[in-house]
Amino acid sequence: MYELRHDFKVVDLIKIASIPRSTYYYWIKHHTRPDKYKEAKEAIAVIFHAHKGRYGHRNIQIELGKIGIHLDPKTVLKLMKVIGLACRVRMKKYRSYRGNVGTAAPNILNRDFSAEKPNQKWVTDVTEFSLFGQKLYLSPVLDLYNSEIIAYTIQSRPTYDLVSTMLEQALKRLDPKDELVLHSDQGWHYQMKKYQMALSNRNVTQSMSRKGNCLDNAVIENFFGILKTELLYLQEFESLEHFRQELDDYMIYYNQKRMKKKLKNMSPVEYRTHVQQAA
Repeated sequence: MYELRHDFKVVDLIKIASIPRSTYYYWIKHHTRPDKYKEAKEAIAVIFHAHKGRYGHRNIQIELGKIGIHLDPKTVLKLMKVIGLACRVRMKKYRSYRGNVGTAAPNILNRDFSAEKPNQKWVTDVTEFSLFGQKLYLSPVLDLYNSEIIAYTIQSRPTYDLVSTMLEQALKRLDPKDELVLHSDQGWHYQMKKYQMALSNRNVTQSMSRKGNCLDNAVIENFFGILKTELLYLQEFESLEHFRQELDDYMIYYNQKRMKKKLKNMSPVEYRTHVQQAA
């Protein structure tokens, strides 16, 4: 409208645009003023793209504060809308239960997801990805102390070694003095004698959810939701191998960079390191 004001009557342009006359003249009066949020907008864009669109306005507000830009969350949200940025925010759950193929352990964890130190309580499960007409299965183990992914494996088939290889990697993190509870659902992998013997040999206490009760393992289920929202549904992949590479990158990002409010706005690794240094 401003550019066309010399060729057409302003009153006609306002009528065509269906905006109030006062709105047009308010913009004319203020459009030449310096943008006091210019630096903030640039910083918001940098933070947003550094996290590949995974951060909403509240997390961005926290990151802005770390670099000395202090804004109200509502202001950050407004500025994100102005520059056209919005958080880009689940895939089928793999069900590994096949009945009683072995021995089910009691629910020792009993939805007590708090932990006072690392390697006190771990949770694990398997989830499924369908890509390019094929399937991949992910088996991670998460420490309830700081939500850190201790180890993970990904394979094209949900065979026993999907879980056993992950477990072998994870158990290397334990010290002899650690007293660990490892919780899972009643999936057939976790009922296997080989799996249970591996835990017993390291003095790890096995815990299992009640049959058909996903809330008993809610933390790892929540992690799967985050992973699929922030990786699977956010990006496009050229191949299965490309997805595997991006998954590896995401696991590093999740552990080392992605802050969590319950961890005092630190990433899992930052929180663990901070506490260890303060001790």
